[in-house]
Amino acid sequence: MSTKLQWISDELNNLKQQGLYNNIRTIGSPQGAWLVVDGKRVLNFCSNNYLGLANDPRLRDAAKKAIDEFGAGPAAVRSIAGTLTLHRELEARLAEFKGAEATIAFQSGFASNLGAISALVGKDDVIFSDELNHASIIDGARLSGARIVRYAHNDANALEDTIKKESRDAYRRALIISDGVFSMDGDIAPLPDLVAVAERHDIMLMIDDAHGEGVLGRGGRGIVDHFKMHGRVDIEIGTLSKAFGVVGGYVAGKKEIVEWLNQRGRPFLFSSALTAADTAACIAGVDILESSTELVDKLWDNARYFKSEMKRLGFDTGKSETPITPVMLGDAPLAQKFSRALFDDGVFGMAIGYPTVPQGKARIRVMISAAHARVDLGKGLETFAKVGKELGVIK
Repeated sequence: MSTKLQWISDELNNLKQQGLYNNIRTIGSPQGAWLVVDGKRVLNFCSNNYLGLANDPRLRDAAKKAIDEFGAGPAAVRSIAGTLTLHRELEARLAEFKGAEATIAFQSGFASNLGAISALVGKDDVIFSDELNHASIIDGARLSGARIVRYAHNDANALEDTIKKESRDAYRRALIISDGVFSMDGDIAPLPDLVAVAERHDIMLMIDDAHGEGVLGRGGRGIVDHFKMHGRVDIEIGTLSKAFGVVGGYVAGKKEIVEWLNQRGRPFLFSSALTAADTAACIAGVDILESSTELVDKLWDNARYFKSEMKRLGFDTGKSETPITPVMLGDAPLAQKFSRALFDDGVFGMAIGYPTVPQGKARIRVMISAAHARVDLGKGLETFAKVGKELGVIK
């Protein structure tokens, strides 16, 4: 190997020795309660398919119809020749669903964060960011060029103290950013307290609700609806790739903000639009969520049952307040060994370690879904108990 690439080989070996190497498995089936993974049928405890919509026939039919009407690809960015009537329909439907003045659709939740943050703040500004915010927020903040000041996780008092320490003359604009639901621990941001701090200091507030969409609030309308904070959160970031079961993201908020992102949101301006099939499937997802709370109710029923049984077995499920169920193991090699043993017994639960979570906080993150039947959860509980006892995690 060329000496200029030797460092990559060395780093890869280090990851393997530390139990941090990510063995990427391959899916050979549609998303659902069960998957074919590396050729083996296994119980799916990994996907963000909260409501089981990823393979819903209503979404599939909408996507097929859109392909027949609009074709396979958009062939342009939104600002030139890529904005379809479907995009405008989706944005209007999402604004109504969220109770926001307007929305703008992006290609992903990641792109939504990058586009929104960089358009709202720059090198003369400051971002106050929760220390456990998602990587897309971290990267969006870095790319904006604004100074980043972190505050203690989910601590509105620490946020206020951090703001007070900053000289108001030292920056032009400020932006507070927090996840709504934190994807690794499943805890919920103290939104009313964050709103109060933002309003006291007249600072823009942005919430990434990727794991709150389809989960929190009336029929899955998200964290702002959950806390009845409509009109008091400036920017909401949403994703269409988790509970909605498709792909894409969006920004919801004031009309002025959405109009500005139409002019200066870089992923909107410089990357091809969502396909017609994806967009139509997302609209079908909105239809389903607006028509009934059945799937959201089942998701929560499944989550409460699984978490209570895991605790009864003796597992540490952290501080989750949502269907996200982290099974805390601490040691990264142990987490990988646990994951392999689960897979051998027919359960797909991937190990998560550094840098996704801090050192010493490795875990199996179980993602409960409305697609799971009670018998599926029973199979999962039985397998976790067996592996947990074999590896000395529980008695």
